[in-house]
Amino acid sequence: MKDVLLAIDVGTQSTRALAFDAQGRLLDKARAAYDPPYQSPEPGWAEQDAEVFWERVGAACRLLWQQGRVSVDRLAAVAMTFQRGTVVHLDAANRPLRPAILWLDQRRAGRTPPLPLPWKAALTLAGARGVVQRFQAEAECNWVAEHQPDVHRQTARLLLLSGFVTLRMTGEARVSVACTVGYVPFDFKKLAWSAPSDWKWSALAVDPRTLPKLVPPGQPLGSVTAEAARHTGIPEGLPVISGASDKACEVLGSGCLEPHQGCIGYGTTATLNVDSAKYVEPVRLVPPYPSARPGRYNIEYQVFRGFWMVTWFKEQFAHLERERATEQGLEPEVLLEALAAEVPPGSLGLTLQPYWTPGLRHPGPEGKGAIIGFGAAHRKPHLYRAILEGLAYEMRSGRDLVVARTGTPLTELTLCGGGSRSDLVLQITADVFGMPARRPSCDEASGLGAAILGAVGVGLHPDLASAVAAMTGVGRIFEPVPANVRRYDRLYTSVYRPLYARLQPLYRAIRDITGYPPFP
Repeated sequence: MKDVLLAIDVGTQSTRALAFDAQGRLLDKARAAYDPPYQSPEPGWAEQDAEVFWERVGAACRLLWQQGRVSVDRLAAVAMTFQRGTVVHLDAANRPLRPAILWLDQRRAGRTPPLPLPWKAALTLAGARGVVQRFQAEAECNWVAEHQPDVHRQTARLLLLSGFVTLRMTGEARVSVACTVGYVPFDFKKLAWSAPSDWKWSALAVDPRTLPKLVPPGQPLGSVTAEAARHTGIPEGLPVISGASDKACEVLGSGCLEPHQGCIGYGTTATLNVDSAKYVEPVRLVPPYPSARPGRYNIEYQVFRGFWMVTWFKEQFAHLERERATEQGLEPEVLLEALAAEVPPGSLGLTLQPYWTPGLRHPGPEGKGAIIGFGAAHRKPHLYRAILEGLAYEMRSGRDLVVARTGTPLTELTLCGGGSRSDLVLQITADVFGMPARRPSCDEASGLGAAILGAVGVGLHPDLASAVAAMTGVGRIFEPVPANVRRYDRLYTSVYRPLYARLQPLYRAIRDITGYPPFP
């Protein structure tokens, strides 16, 4: 019986192969980590050999079959979900010309393609000139054209990571519309490559012939080739169904189909998303991203360095906890959260603003992180809890902004991603938002979202709504504690919200004096 969906989740730290049945039950999973996750040949750079991603896809799949809980004979389809914004340059033989540039990379192009005068004038008049300049500087293709012109000239295919792995799996230069998030000439409103007259073709060093064909999520991308079958152990000819980006799949796998349902993804990047039939820019001139549901949008608010901050904290301050955790066979977060749980809500006033890397439009190019309110009573657990509270404050700020833009209040809140496995994180978020916070019944929301698309693509469910109803569920619900809600509300309103405006002039002075961050 062909009733198992294979979801492949190609993330920032590892690739996971996950097997689901048609009821959304996770039958088994396997993980293949990247060691290291990326290379930094220069400060702020983040690169990885593109073949490492494909190698780990094979390793994760082969390990899944070796574990013996799932038979490949039961596979109905494979669907994939990916980290966003990672770029791969291929030559005419589909070989990588240089390491993939990851979404974490902070390099900037200094010399970018000139815009035609009519577009320059129109964008200036619309108040978008600064955003476009940053868009051009951030674009990996522009950096490559400037600094590695030979690579630029030899590029026969310019693919996001989703397109590269799809090419290896199917032999087809195709990619899901819902994976197309990056500095490429994509029309986010029409969910298609930009029209020939669009300013993006002038702003980016991209030849349209190098781009793949776009396929709506839930539709066939192709089938597993003989070579890919040997590499992964997946049967040759198995249908490969168009998936979506990790964040889009999280929304779908969390069962959040309506604009009143907020989905917080506490991953390396922290996001708040709502699914919408309408094109609404969460921040002016920053588009919503493609939804895993064809023709729809995810209105997203993003903290670029989300639960990356927990990793940062562990590396910089938690050496003792890491040693003890190793001795006890635990994750360091378990020990840190036990300590942080003893700290009163509000961390005795210690307040963290999580702008370790500024966003495209908010908080602004000069934005930096801040921690205020230190006193002699503060210790390591206070700082750890302040990180969790700061991320929750910023997600609440995103909620306020999204609700103002859409006019639709959030009445449900679901948390997913690695951070959502923490009871402390769920409780803090419920208290900061003043509303129940729930985690999905499956803690692999992005993989489940891909499996849902695969199930619909091969007819195991008639449509996405039916598949979501059958395959998703609610796990534990965390109710807000009234006393905590009152304290957090006062701290958020009186301290956190005014913090950026008060510090912004100092951030600008820091950038002017030091040149960091190096935004145009």
